[in-house]
Amino acid sequence: MLVRCTRIALLAAVMSAMTAAACADDAKAGGDSLLPLVPEGRGDQCVEDTDFMRRNHMELLMHQRDETMLKGVRSKQYSLKECLDCHVVYGPDSVPVTVSSPSHFCRSCHDYAAVSIDCFECHASRPETLSQNGNG
Repeated sequence: MLVRCTRIALLAAVMSAMTAAACADDAKAGGDSLLPLVPEGRGDQCVEDTDFMRRNHMELLMHQRDETMLKGVRSKQYSLKECLDCHVVYGPDSVPVTVSSPSHFCRSCHDYAAVSIDCFECHASRPETLSQNGNG
């Protein structure tokens, strides 16, 4: 069973890397192709370089999940909350969109690659501070 899960994770990582490369090429080309247009983050710099994050974000998030759930270690560097704070996408009403919107940052490539996102079954899909203020 572990071997099967590892193979599935490896396949997902390869597909994600291929999709991320295609997304990057599309963004450079101005988004005129059928590839998704990936919104840019709001911060000055990501916790890792863009190519690394496109290829490895799922491993970083899973590692962070394991550190938090199994060891009780909570850090900000690779936390989903920090990702959402920087990669928030606002709708026409100036309110951050949820994962139910096709314009949500995570969905841009995940939809294209037909890869489901299960993070938001338990976690908020937009910044917590905005949700807590009643604005989202």
